Amino acid sequence: MKLEVKKLIKKFKSTIAVNKISFEIKKNDTLGLLGPNGCGKTTSIGMMLGLITPTEGEIFIDGIKLNSKNRIKLLSSMNFASPYIELPKKLTVKENLEVYARLYSVNNRTERIEELVEDLGLKKLLNKKTGELSSGQKNRVSLAKSLINKPKLLFLDEPTASLDPDIGDFVREYLEKYKNKNELTMLLASHNMGEVERLCNKIIMMKQGTIVDEGTCSELIDKHGRENLEDTFLKIARSKDELA
Repeated sequence: MKLEVKKLIKKFKSTIAVNKISFEIKKNDTLGLLGPNGCGKTTSIGMMLGLITPTEGEIFIDGIKLNSKNRIKLLSSMNFASPYIELPKKLTVKENLEVYARLYSVNNRTERIEELVEDLGLKKLLNKKTGELSSGQKNRVSLAKSLINKPKLLFLDEPTASLDPDIGDFVREYLEKYKNKNELTMLLASHNMGEVERLCNKIIMMKQGTIVDEGTCSELIDKHGRENLEDTFLKIARSKDELA
């Protein structure tokens, strides 16, 4: 699915959280959404998921405008994962996956759950309550939930946060393999620059609600005269230049 964002603005009373951002993600590409905490990334993702109503601007998915009339239909082909949004804590992992499979009207629910459980190594966790899991285990369950409906458009917010290096690498490798086998467009918000370089075709840098730079990883590294993406990110994040 292709995603287009046009002059998106979100105001909360007198605060402008997102200020006229525009970009697109081509079908099957992965876009990295970068920026310091409080720059507007989460609010932007919320609008693209139809959870937050924009003050101004438009969002198009495969050329169809995201609005209250077609939101449910479009969301059936989308999903998201974030370690900062808890799944129901009192339900077991199996119960959570069954609930979300039903919510997304997944065909062959049992087979789909079994497939994800096998792929993500969740078998030993199935009968544990989600609230009893470690943060790393919760991340893997959240990823399974995000893929339960085989989405065509996936939003990932810090998908490897709190994971040890080995499991983090497993998740990144899994996403790469999954994307190679399936039609999937992704938006990745992350503070892990190695992850961004590995997974993203293009990145946009946000600061104070505005897009301040964009391009491929190598283009931005060269443009800012740095040796890697992390140094480039730090230069932009720490810049005290006034934004237009």
